[in-house]
Amino acid sequence: MRDIGVDLLKKAMMFSQFLSCYESVMTGSRGDPWLPQTTLPPGYQEFMSQYAGVSVMGGMFRVHNASSGRQAQVWVDEGFSEFDGKAFPFAFDWLGRQYALDRNRSVDGEPQVLLIEPGSGEALEIPATFREFLNVELVEDPDAVAALSFFLEWKEQNPRSIPLSDDVCVGYKVPLFLGGSDDVANLELSDIDVYWSLSVQLRRPLRNIRPGEGIESVRGD
Repeated sequence: MRDIGVDLLKKAMMFSQFLSCYESVMTGSRGDPWLPQTTLPPGYQEFMSQYAGVSVMGGMFRVHNASSGRQAQVWVDEGFSEFDGKAFPFAFDWLGRQYALDRNRSVDGEPQVLLIEPGSGEALEIPATFREFLNVELVEDPDAVAALSFFLEWKEQNPRSIPLSDDVCVGYKVPLFLGGSDDVANLELSDIDVYWSLSVQLRRPLRNIRPGEGIESVRGD
């Protein structure tokens, strides 16, 4: 019979750096794991089975469960159709940004990570696999991948909003792609579904505009 204790130990070791850094500041109830319809990278299913629905540091970084993952997939597919349905979100941060497996980019068969930003209308490539993102990028440079310092600045001014509930994010009042400023004064607590829906509507007419061109107005459908 296979030693269950050894199996659990091996699974824990796959994400030891991430857990060593963040396990003490994890909150939230575990949910059903989000398993998108794609080939999953090593460690993904094991991680999700233990930490789906978990929030880190009061909402700075949050792992999708089955419900939030399905909804995030809709937002990404509708708002960033240029990825041709090959970006699969697995987590999100306090700004409502989605971390996704990018099947258009892979190294040794493993997808790399995308950071998809509704506030800027951009998707940034992170040169890391799922495990590397959690164990290295999020541990060694949380400012770059999760805007930690910006989060702490906003948190200091809005302590009663922490912890962030699963259905909210801190969104830009005026999106960056419409000239909004990237500072705390331009942030507000938002329903994440509403924030993503509005960002998608506002971004849609801008995608085909060439550099140097302008637009007269933007309105929802």
